[in-house]
Amino acid sequence: MERGRGKWGSVSRGLIPLLGLHTVNEYSRLDRKPPITAALLAANTIIYLRPKFIHPFLPTIDQVWFNPHLILKYTDLKRFFLSPFFHINESHLVYNMLSLLWKGIQLEISMGSAEFASMVATLVAMSQGVTLLLAKSLLLFFDYERPYYNEYSVGFSGVLFAMKVIVNAQSDEYTSVHGLMVPTRYAAWAELVLIQMFVPGVSFLGHLGGILAGLLYLRLKASYSGLNPVRQFMRSFSHALSLPLRLVKSLFRNRPRITGRGTAGGRIARNTLLTWRCDACTFDNSGRLNVCEMCGTGRTGDAPSSPGPTSEIRDLSLEELRRRRIQRFARS
Repeated sequence: MERGRGKWGSVSRGLIPLLGLHTVNEYSRLDRKPPITAALLAANTIIYLRPKFIHPFLPTIDQVWFNPHLILKYTDLKRFFLSPFFHINESHLVYNMLSLLWKGIQLEISMGSAEFASMVATLVAMSQGVTLLLAKSLLLFFDYERPYYNEYSVGFSGVLFAMKVIVNAQSDEYTSVHGLMVPTRYAAWAELVLIQMFVPGVSFLGHLGGILAGLLYLRLKASYSGLNPVRQFMRSFSHALSLPLRLVKSLFRNRPRITGRGTAGGRIARNTLLTWRCDACTFDNSGRLNVCEMCGTGRTGDAPSSPGPTSEIRDLSLEELRRRRIQRFARS
């Protein structure tokens, strides 16, 4: 998250097209394309660019700055939930989206889109809530009002710090954080300190709130084995969205063809090709047999299709049919 109420604009200086090319290149390498990560990238970018067709429906950045004082005083939920999706400038947006691309692909592929979507929704609320709680606690216990309680900030980096904690939670390796080698599971803490030291204008409390939200999420997930209502909602929502696509696919599947003699095609058509009808008794035999299983008459031709009785069957008595069948089974 970035602090301040400086000049905000959506003028592209070439970084956003590079972000788009990099995203397309990364997705082209994947067999499974993570849709929620792509949707988050698109949503943050569109909100920053504010195209004309949605401009009237979007609040301005002055209406969504995350400010603990205003949120608590006016119960301003718009600032609470929308501020992560707004960015001050192009470099702020692109830096966060590159981080989201890397972390989002890893997490969504490993846990599935429904669970990933529920995790992001949870982390947005938790990181904002923890940051709000930290700011209020500093005011109440230390009378620390100016730097944090009245701070203005926006950006997705609080959620990204929480995602970084989750990605690295089980790692035993070491990683480089701006040239400093640290254990991977503590990389978020090292980045928190280094960014605060060398990058002016960032929100220390917002980033710290994200780290604590990630740790809290892992703790709650480990201790709670019941049904996740957010995950179930996301799964049902994605299932509902996929209904039109599945309907279209079903229309183009192999359908049985109708002929003058009834249904033929699919399994029925394949089965009829594997049988033949005896000329003498009209019994349907397996295509693997050359002698009628009922009367013992040899197979002739390509299995006649007429179901009606032939002249030969009219000349055979019931006793003769039985005798031929007994002889057939005696030979086998």
